[in-house]
Amino acid sequence: MEATYNNGNVAVVVARERIALAAGAALLVAGVILVVAVLPAEYGIDPLGIGRRLGLTAMSDVAKQVESLSAGRAAGGGGAPILAPQDRPYQQETVNFQLGPGQFIEYKYRLAKSEALLYSWKATGPVNVDLHAEPDGAPRGYAESYEKKDRITQGAGTLTAPFSGIHGWYWQNQGKSGVTVTLSSAGFYKISHEFREGEPARNKIFQ
Repeated sequence: MEATYNNGNVAVVVARERIALAAGAALLVAGVILVVAVLPAEYGIDPLGIGRRLGLTAMSDVAKQVESLSAGRAAGGGGAPILAPQDRPYQQETVNFQLGPGQFIEYKYRLAKSEALLYSWKATGPVNVDLHAEPDGAPRGYAESYEKKDRITQGAGTLTAPFSGIHGWYWQNQGKSGVTVTLSSAGFYKISHEFREGEPARNKIFQ
């Protein structure tokens, strides 16, 4: 107690030393907390490795992942819209195409830019396929191919039109017997086009 000292000045000095000691201890504890907990959790800095063992760096990892996702979304802001309202109901159909040996068919949907098409097709025998598109305004005979494969019997996926035009498939039967190709699709298309060698194009309008 302060009363144990006869000299008042000595008591004041001792009190100040105690305050300084307490302040130093508090700073030391704060420094330890900073190094062990705050830096690993907030900034991913873990010089002693204790933060990772305690699972504190996971907070920093999550923050970095969220920041990365946000940056990726910002960078991709010029891509297809997340929501694309339509003024009409979506269409869906299932169609069959008969291909004799060596025959081919092209079947395409007219899609506006950024419209999506869901599809799935199967063939009773191996066919060569080219999923491609013809942009509106492109020179006659010009096409952009999305996917080419030989001797396969099925395919499925989602196509988001990068431009307005007709988008679809070329199937060719290179076998020695007939093949049936069955296509199921859904989307906001209005028109489909069917092309066969030596025949006029067939157009289907969806209501």
